[in-house]
Amino acid sequence: MMTDFINASIGGLLIAFAAILMLAFLGRISGISGILWQAISNPDNSPISSNGWRWFFLAGLLIGPFLAHQVLGFSQPEPSDAGLIMAIVAGLLVGFGTKLGSGCTSGHGICGISRFSIRSLVATLCFIGSGVVTVFITQQLL
Repeated sequence: MMTDFINASIGGLLIAFAAILMLAFLGRISGISGILWQAISNPDNSPISSNGWRWFFLAGLLIGPFLAHQVLGFSQPEPSDAGLIMAIVAGLLVGFGTKLGSGCTSGHGICGISRFSIRSLVATLCFIGSGVVTVFITQQLL
């Protein structure tokens, strides 16, 4: 249990450090949904363009956990028993909510609040409130 806490704390510090470096060196906010949207919607997507860094950032998000598992020996999460259809529906709902909320939890919660954005504070409180209500409904009422 203590190892989980230490790993999560180190992970949180690395995320914060990466967000600080990105803002300091690129002048960009490391909100994942914004990076993904700009990567797929920008017509100049070659890796050497000014948009290319987004693809390297996204590749790092995919390669990082693989390396953590292979090199550092971290365990992989257990697959969900909810099924493929539920995963697709959940992904579409998350994508819709991200677009509706003008960003994702990482963009608002980590990068927005640290810049004292009132909009990000309200969005993060809505994310947390929605999670609390969802857990209550699924654990107590269903």
